Amino acid sequence: MRSTFFFKITCTLLIVGFGLKSTLAQTFITVKNGHFKNGKSDYYYIGSNFWYGAILGAENGNRVRLKRELDLLKANGVNNLRILVGADGPTRASKVSPSLQTAAGVYNDDILAGLDYLLAEMGKRNMKAVLYLTNSWEWSGGYSQYLEWAGKGKAPVPSVDGWDTFTNYVAQFVECDSCKQLVKKHIGYILKRTNRYTKIKYVNDPAIMAWQIANEPRAFSETGKASFAEWIKETARYIKSIDNNHLVSTGSEGQSGSEGDINLWKDIHSEPAIDYLTIHIWPNNWGWLNKNDMSATLQTAITNTKDYLDKHLIIAKELNKPLVLEEFGLPRDSMKFLANEPTTLRDIYYKSIFEWVYKSAENHGVFAGCNFWAWGGTGRPANGHVFWQKGDDYLGDPAQEEQGLNSVFDTDTTVELIKQYNKKLNK
Repeated sequence: MRSTFFFKITCTLLIVGFGLKSTLAQTFITVKNGHFKNGKSDYYYIGSNFWYGAILGAENGNRVRLKRELDLLKANGVNNLRILVGADGPTRASKVSPSLQTAAGVYNDDILAGLDYLLAEMGKRNMKAVLYLTNSWEWSGGYSQYLEWAGKGKAPVPSVDGWDTFTNYVAQFVECDSCKQLVKKHIGYILKRTNRYTKIKYVNDPAIMAWQIANEPRAFSETGKASFAEWIKETARYIKSIDNNHLVSTGSEGQSGSEGDINLWKDIHSEPAIDYLTIHIWPNNWGWLNKNDMSATLQTAITNTKDYLDKHLIIAKELNKPLVLEEFGLPRDSMKFLANEPTTLRDIYYKSIFEWVYKSAENHGVFAGCNFWAWGGTGRPANGHVFWQKGDDYLGDPAQEEQGLNSVFDTDTTVELIKQYNKKLNK
């Protein structure tokens, strides 16, 4: 005991004496009595989605831009980033590239380096990452890519083959044992990594707040709901069997991602291995906003957002777990995509959500935080390209969406609002 104590004191003195920022000084985010804790303090946050962070961090990415974006986010109080671990499969329409997993169990080492580098840089800035491990949507491979690898036929693309063709295809995933086994192997591979730059095992890295099973996992059918729930629970337990330092979350949209069945969402999140609840809200996609008259329907969007949040908060209180609104966005006023277009309506919408987070913090509520979708930062849409093409800047909008649709650029008035509320949260 004496030698261990002496070692800890020596490390602390070395860190203080040389002014070094070290992960030894950081803490893991935990959950206690329905609240996030950072050490002994409550942890509430206004964070961002930054899905392309590991791609920027690759040696063939753009590390100069990555550090610039992290510095900008940090300067505006954003310390929590939700990030894609990596895309799966070959390049195809509506899909981000380059991929992390180029074939089943075959990895692009440059993207692995990018993930290592990203976490190392976040650790230096005392930032926290929520890392989602796969996706139900085609834009990073996910369900459809695993089905194709498992011999279920060529993966359809919604924008090419139609929505019904895509959903009928991906509905097979929750009943596909070989697909789920491939995902399990992928999860194990990532969780058991050691960062090549910091030499810290991922399971011991406090720069990671949580592992997330998937981005917007769904059953995609009524008949698949039971298999879906069991897969999510089993996967959460598997993650905990490898890594008990970090939190586990689902990545669920809430009722809208649960075949409209909020009890399915409640059942999944009652699993002890799942530490907190997630929801996503998309007023434009869900028909709460009239794109031709956004100002006239903005209040409806805000009202519906609050109702959706409150409905899920009731369950969060019952389960005594924190809830995070980890995706939400709004187009620019004009439904155009360039950075010089105003974001007046978006700012009003964001402010409503930020205020709810702030009031929850003031009242020790279970609404613990939010991650807006998404940080575009210093990136800009390419001239004449509505959709992403190789060589274009990575923005907050994945390849299947109009570039600039929901991105928050560094020059947007939204950034000052984000900074203002993070100051209020952390005063």
